Amino acid sequence: MTKLLIIDDDSSLTENLSLFFQQHHFDLICANEPQQGYELIGLESPKLVLLDVMMPGIDGFTLCKQIRQAYTLPIIMLTARGRLEDKVHGFELGVDDYLPKPFEPAELLARVQALLRRSFSQEQSSTEQQGVLFFAGLAIFSAQQIVKVDGENVHLSGMEFHLLKALASNPGKVFNREQIIGVVKGVEVDLFGRSVDILLSRLRQKLNDSVSSPRFIKTIRGVGYTFIATPL
Repeated sequence: MTKLLIIDDDSSLTENLSLFFQQHHFDLICANEPQQGYELIGLESPKLVLLDVMMPGIDGFTLCKQIRQAYTLPIIMLTARGRLEDKVHGFELGVDDYLPKPFEPAELLARVQALLRRSFSQEQSSTEQQGVLFFAGLAIFSAQQIVKVDGENVHLSGMEFHLLKALASNPGKVFNREQIIGVVKGVEVDLFGRSVDILLSRLRQKLNDSVSSPRFIKTIRGVGYTFIATPL
């Protein structure tokens, strides 16, 4: 389940919200003291923080500023103070959303889900801009020409890397031999006919990818090859 963190001194509220979010497949971790909440961010790595404004010791605005100095995760501020200047101050500190108390748990859930979708979309966009492709068991770093299988570096030739990247950039698309020749032509040497099959066989061996039970590249008999790994 996706981890969330709520930092609020109202233990009754945090317990009730924890049960509610669990019913919707979220693990809501509760902290009733500001410093404890800050420490839990580093220990639990939540995807999002729900932060109360009015707390003893350290108020929510101060804690938000402290969090923003070290973390970029989304923050929704919860407060009984609905003044406009408080909202503006919160947004200036880096709050992503603002929900006045009292609120319906369903509305909070909807805001959490929307913010997580936006955050995930931004992460994907950033990853794509950096030229990184992530799949189950496989990571391809285009700029560095690095490939990792199950977390371990795999050394590929320039031709093998370009072929893998082309296949992985078009999951589900079937490439015939002529298309593969077009992808890798000019990288090292020209390919002709059956040499494509040899190249694919060598690539599969390095990826520890079985022909009979493929994880990454599947042979479509009489047609060509297609990339089948699950994107992350």
